Amino acid sequence: MASWTVAKVVHFEPRDLVKDGFVHFGFYDRSGRHYLLAHQKHFLGLVGPDYELAWTVSSHEVLPGVLNIAAEIQFPIYVDLLFDGRLVVANFGDGRVFTVDVAKMKAGLFVDGPALGIRRAGNCVVDDEGCVWVNEVEGCKVWRFDSAGKPLLTLGDGKPGFQAGSVSFEKARFNWIYDIRKGPDGNVYVLDSRNFALRVIDLSESQVRTIAGNGRGGYDGDGGPADKATFGSNPKAKFDGPISLSLDEVGNVFVGDRYNHVVRMIDVSSGLIETIAGRKVADREMRNKPDESDPHNLNLPEISSMDYFRGQLMVPTDLASGGDLAVLRRTT
Repeated sequence: MASWTVAKVVHFEPRDLVKDGFVHFGFYDRSGRHYLLAHQKHFLGLVGPDYELAWTVSSHEVLPGVLNIAAEIQFPIYVDLLFDGRLVVANFGDGRVFTVDVAKMKAGLFVDGPALGIRRAGNCVVDDEGCVWVNEVEGCKVWRFDSAGKPLLTLGDGKPGFQAGSVSFEKARFNWIYDIRKGPDGNVYVLDSRNFALRVIDLSESQVRTIAGNGRGGYDGDGGPADKATFGSNPKAKFDGPISLSLDEVGNVFVGDRYNHVVRMIDVSSGLIETIAGRKVADREMRNKPDESDPHNLNLPEISSMDYFRGQLMVPTDLASGGDLAVLRRTT
């Protein structure tokens, strides 16, 4: 397993958008551009080289003097880059997905989620063929659209279910999907959250495989095969189960195990799982020390929307008071 250190801890207050070159919730695209997704404020923005917002996408002007591209953004949850240079952004708020042509300062509807029965759109992940994958959170489905927004494939029948091994596309079922990401192998990784599992959509085999989690909540399995492990649960929470997912450039997988308050890593070469950051007991009122270096000392009460970029894993905690962003760096 790789070793990690805490490269930085950034304290965010509710009013903060960009701080010390970081955003609380944001993603890097494959070209290296850094985006802010202001979920509660309903806009998307590009972080410029001076760490100010270069432009925004919103239904209204966000900041005086900052160019805004008009679009009905409602709780934006993810952003990715299409092959033609347009951005694609998913709205958790109303299930719609938009494209953004920054050169033309124009946005357009890409997927009309409500017309397809999608109530809560999750991520919008562009695969190696230029198609876009969208997870329907509550509807327990994963959709694949072509570059024009036409549905090509739907996995899941809308009924919660789980298969521990490998199943065909036609038989696959999920139970509330909070996060999906594309791996360096070209496959799509699905955080099947209320099944406490990580699944892989294998396009070449037309199968869905479970690679982590056994369908039950808990905190077991570190040091052993990931498919025998359990992830944290809080049955009283609306969003039960692990809530955040990311991958590095070789295919190691990071899971934000929200209710165990830890980050766990699945090693691509061995298939083993290990906790790399956080501690089992968390305090919602305590901020992390700015000079903390040991990732296992981090207080991570509610992990959300992780992102990996060039050797660093950004781990935000989602609190009404603002929360922290812990930046982890691989050391070996």
